[in-house]
Amino acid sequence: MNVRRRHISAVALTAVAALGFGTLTACSSDSAAAGDTGTFDVVASFYPMAFLAERIGGEHVHVTSLTQPGQEPHDLEISARQTAQLEEADAALYLKGLQPSVDEAIGQSPIATKIDAAELTALEEHGTEAGHGEEHGEGHEDEHSHEDEHGHDHDHEGGDPHIWLDPVKYAEVAEGVGKAFQKADPDHAADYRKNTATLVKDLEALDEKFRTGLANRTSDVFVTTHAAFGYLAERYGLTEEAISGLDPDTEPSGARVKELQKIAKDDGVTTVFYETLVSDKTAKTLAGDTGLKTDVLDPVEGITDHSRGEDYFQVMEANLTALRTALGAR
Repeated sequence: MNVRRRHISAVALTAVAALGFGTLTACSSDSAAAGDTGTFDVVASFYPMAFLAERIGGEHVHVTSLTQPGQEPHDLEISARQTAQLEEADAALYLKGLQPSVDEAIGQSPIATKIDAAELTALEEHGTEAGHGEEHGEGHEDEHSHEDEHGHDHDHEGGDPHIWLDPVKYAEVAEGVGKAFQKADPDHAADYRKNTATLVKDLEALDEKFRTGLANRTSDVFVTTHAAFGYLAERYGLTEEAISGLDPDTEPSGARVKELQKIAKDDGVTTVFYETLVSDKTAKTLAGDTGLKTDVLDPVEGITDHSRGEDYFQVMEANLTALRTALGAR
């Protein structure tokens, strides 16, 4: 499998947090104050967490997202109002390691139920500039293996947090959240169990679409601005080459840009991918310098009017279409 990564596995932990529920709102920018809805209020850190709470909780949950539509989640700084929302909420669902200000705020909050999605599946640390890796040929290893030379800082405590971009790992998280819902609110356990099963089935179907859709391709390598797709690449035998690190605002070094130009030529890369919530300037500059096309590969960190779909599943299927085209899948 042609995946450039380093294995620093974290043991998948069991969810121990309890959760209860109320009415449902769209998992985006619910502006209603948490804790005063007459239902069980769940504060979610950003879209993928809110989506899980929404699908699993169904009519029994009121969801408030800390990250507004169009806001880059990594850049979120918790406001005084949001801190108050956390203090009034019944539960918080977040992904430790992605949003430091959220981690700090939830850690200091008196909220009784704190569910960390990073504890519901095994995390890995993906090397974003490690080159073609051992399985891609020894000739490339020395040439591309020196991360420090590229000037990137991609240290995320506990590993790469972008687990939702792998449907299989996202399903593992969904199952953990579902169990927490059932434990906290046994009166509605049957509904949570049913909703979780339906969501997991949908994620399994999405996984199969990616497997079959990418089975017959002419290339394994894709270039993207943000190193968000390490889990997806590993799951489907692809090789992610990121312009920046896990932090989408990281500027690439000159050496990294030259390296990517060579990789594009050597591996038949046709497309430089960018995302909707971050500037496309770097991607278009690299594409222009190398005669490549650009397209969107969405990390699904938030849904906006510019998203290629109205929810997680629609955007992920749009991502599959973009990857099939870029990788020459038939």
